[in-house]
Amino acid sequence: MKKNTVITISRQYGSGGRQISRLLSEKMGVKRYDRTVVAMAAESLGAGDRLEDVLSRSYEVPKASLGAISTAQLDTVPAYNTLYKEQAHIIRSIAAEGNGAVFLGRCAEIVLAGQPEVYSFFICADDAFRTRRAGTHYGGMSLKQLNEIEEQRSNYYAFYTGKKWGDPQNFDLVINTSRIPLEQAVDLIIDYVNRVQGE
Repeated sequence: MKKNTVITISRQYGSGGRQISRLLSEKMGVKRYDRTVVAMAAESLGAGDRLEDVLSRSYEVPKASLGAISTAQLDTVPAYNTLYKEQAHIIRSIAAEGNGAVFLGRCAEIVLAGQPEVYSFFICADDAFRTRRAGTHYGGMSLKQLNEIEEQRSNYYAFYTGKKWGDPQNFDLVINTSRIPLEQAVDLIIDYVNRVQGE
């Protein structure tokens, strides 16, 4: 795998995507960026709030959609949510360093669309798998609660990208973790990238 390889992971809540991103970054020997991007953006903007409060506010969007926002159109994002713009700036800056990275969420597959050696994957799972995982990894949340968080993320994604959450056209590959163990999903991602890169 090339040194400057960047992988973005988006996922259904409860599908194991967070764990996949962690295992992937360990196998690649690169840093993983998830909510840390939000913290970096908040610090850059001088927001002294608790990270949980910043995270919560970061998903708030108005009812109207902006339409598709490419990396060249970030100035169209309203001033009231400069956090998204700063996150996008940080994601692009990290990717441009050329040391490779794994990004979890934050619309990274859209922010980095068209950039060289960027590969994007969507992790999904059936309701039974997500319900079981919610009981073991999410403090016993119900499937309904998982879906409410999913809807919030879907609205955020649609507002800032103008695209549909989970649309396979936005990704190189969609992986259903109901069918294979998470460790095998990681190997599948690495194998896919290596094949595309001819390694």
